[in-house]
Amino acid sequence: MNTPLPPRIDRRLAIKWMLAASAGAMLAHPLKLRAQGAAAPAGKGYGTDPDLMKPYKPGDFWPLTLTDAQRRDAAALCDVIIPAEGPNPSASSVGVVDFVDEWVSAPYPDNLKDRPVILEGLAWVAAAAQKRHGGAFADASDAQRLALCEEMAPEAPEPSELHAASKFFRRFRNLTAAGYFTTPPGMKDLGYVGNRPSATFDGPPPELIAKLGLTDEVKW
Repeated sequence: MNTPLPPRIDRRLAIKWMLAASAGAMLAHPLKLRAQGAAAPAGKGYGTDPDLMKPYKPGDFWPLTLTDAQRRDAAALCDVIIPAEGPNPSASSVGVVDFVDEWVSAPYPDNLKDRPVILEGLAWVAAAAQKRHGGAFADASDAQRLALCEEMAPEAPEPSELHAASKFFRRFRNLTAAGYFTTPPGMKDLGYVGNRPSATFDGPPPELIAKLGLTDEVKW
């Protein structure tokens, strides 16, 4: 039996989804609903290497895909998944929508596979919100947004009209987690302390070394 998953993720699940997204976990069986947005990227090659000393903004490398309406719905969906909580900001406020837009716009093979899943999934969400509440998903109440996400959150078996929507939602959660927890606020939320200069390095805790039966002695 499939166990429903909460639309609001906890930190441990978010890390798992972030790893799954970075590994390029793909979704199959796209929704049978025409997606709105820019045409698929075309052309040969991926362009030149970026200048690592130059700041870039979304859209500098290739045309972005999401329409204004899709970005609004995507932002609302991101914030159901990772809302503001205490000192931690919401997913949309740290640019996760830009990350999703860049992801589905990139010309690389894995991104091209995700593109129809995300676009058609957002189209499904928009159509469902319009049918049920008479407006955009972004304009629905918090309770209405949550109810729709809870409907998509369980892993729907085949055959089911929610099977494709469920796969879209799981993929979107992966991307939301990946985008959020690789921002400075997201890494702070996790307690990640890497990539910072330090005058000292104390090494692993002695109790961990003892538990693993290792030694901190360095042999040359």
